[in-house]
Amino acid sequence: MPGLIRGVARTAVIAGTATAVSNRVSRRQQGRWAEQQQAAPAPPAAGMTDDTIAQLQKLGELRAQGVLTDAEFEAQKSRLLGT
Repeated sequence: MPGLIRGVARTAVIAGTATAVSNRVSRRQQGRWAEQQQAAPAPPAAGMTDDTIAQLQKLGELRAQGVLTDAEFEAQKSRLLGT
């Protein structure tokens, strides 16, 4: 019986520690996200229209999804920006 109680107690300590660590990581990540949201977005570069920005965002999404390679993304971005 003492071995069973010791095992249950050890499991409780491990579970409590894991929960505390998980909660701390979650709070830290939420704090970082809040800081990022509070940061003012950079104004668009001169000559960039809302349409150009939307197209760049779409290209970024396609690259993130794996539809475009990095090289294809850079080529399309250069074309849009005229560089």
